[in-house]
Amino acid sequence: MKKTILFYLIASTLLISGCKTNSWTITSARSIQIPINKNLDKIADSSYIAYLQPYKQQVDAKMKTVIGVATETMSAHKPESLLSNLSADIYRQAGSEYMKAPVDIAIVNLGGLRTTIPAGDITVGKVFELMPFENELVILWLKGDKLNDLCQYFAGMGGEGVSGLRMTISNGKAINITISGEPLDPNKTYSIATNDYLAGGNDKMVQLAMYEKRTNTGIKIRDMFLDYIKNETAHSREITSKLDGRIK
Repeated sequence: MKKTILFYLIASTLLISGCKTNSWTITSARSIQIPINKNLDKIADSSYIAYLQPYKQQVDAKMKTVIGVATETMSAHKPESLLSNLSADIYRQAGSEYMKAPVDIAIVNLGGLRTTIPAGDITVGKVFELMPFENELVILWLKGDKLNDLCQYFAGMGGEGVSGLRMTISNGKAINITISGEPLDPNKTYSIATNDYLAGGNDKMVQLAMYEKRTNTGIKIRDMFLDYIKNETAHSREITSKLDGRIK
């Protein structure tokens, strides 16, 4: 009998304790920066390094593979740049090929272009540096009035990466906006090639999330770039870009 009573007392105590809700409050926090460099080699696990070495050699060999040649150094900046123009043109071309019909415009966020493409050999590793994320190509259909609002945002930001769209920034406003040479029609619906990150309205491009329709292509942005460069090289063409006044 005593054992039974003791069992019930323990069970009741555990049940009551388990029902308690702890409330935690952060009173302070701090962070430190730890540089990842050769200074850490002295504490590295040599056996683990030896284990990884064969895999590292395989990855390094693939990353160092040359897949094309850039005619000049390309970087991303506003209002338009060689790198952002090239990127947006690749988006639009890939989107059109996927849809088997011309896509009106393409939009690329400059923040998504994470490095510069130097003049000379382009390696697989350089494309991974340029686009380290797993973003995918999507096609959106957006009403002209929303697209106009988006262009006004671009103007306030000083520009973004676009293709198929031309505009002039005057006093922080977008004017003379044209799509494929025609004035932007606020009542028309336009097809847009972009990435899934921007399609969610991120980077403050909230208008892109107000689409009429969306198609997910499943095409990785990085793979799209790799395929473009390899295809140009296969046709004996170097990778080039130009400033054409798409955003003035």
